[in-house]
Amino acid sequence: MTTAQRGFTLVEVLVALAILAITAALAYRGTAALVDGEARLTAEAARWRTLDAVFTRFEGDVRQAQPRSVRVGAAREPAWLAATEAHGSSAIVFSRAGPEFDADPGAAGQRVGYRVRDETLEVVYWPGLDRPTASRETAWPLMRGVLRMRIEHRGADGSWRDTWPGADNAAVPRAVRVQLVLATGEAVERWFALR
Repeated sequence: MTTAQRGFTLVEVLVALAILAITAALAYRGTAALVDGEARLTAEAARWRTLDAVFTRFEGDVRQAQPRSVRVGAAREPAWLAATEAHGSSAIVFSRAGPEFDADPGAAGQRVGYRVRDETLEVVYWPGLDRPTASRETAWPLMRGVLRMRIEHRGADGSWRDTWPGADNAAVPRAVRVQLVLATGEAVERWFALR
C-alpha cells in the first residue's frame, strides 16, 4: 500500500509564483499611476490657487482706482495709462487709493502697475502719486510662466480698447477685461466692473 505524498509539485509552485508576480506588477503600476495623478492634481491646484490670488489682488487694486492724474517732474500722467508693449503684452499704470487709516502722509494714494517681464507677471509700485522724474518703481513678481497679458478697457460708449485713455477722455474705464496666456498654452480671462 502506497501512501499519498502531501505538498505541492514544482510546477504548481512555479504557476503560483508567476500569478503572484503578475498581480504584484499590476498593483505597482496602479499605485504608481495614482501617485502620479495625485502629483499632477496637486500642481494643478497650486497653479489655480496662484491664478486666483493674482486676480484677487488685481481686482482689489483696480477697484480702488482713482481718477487722479499725477505729476512726474514737470509733466502730467493720466490717472489710468495703458498701452501694448513691444513684446505684445499689455501694461497698465493707475492711481489707487491708499489705506484709509495710515499715519504716513504719503499714504493718500499710490501709483500701481501690472506688466509681464521675462515670462513673469509683475506688480509695480511707485513711492507716491506725484514724484520726481528720477524716481524708480519697485517691481514684485506675482506669477511665473505668463507669456502674455492682454488688457482691454471699456469706455463710456461701450466699446473695448487696448489703450487708455480713450477718445471719451474718462479718467478711469468702466470695466477691464484681463487675459493671461500661460506658458502651458492656456488662456485665462477675467472681467472686472469698475463703475
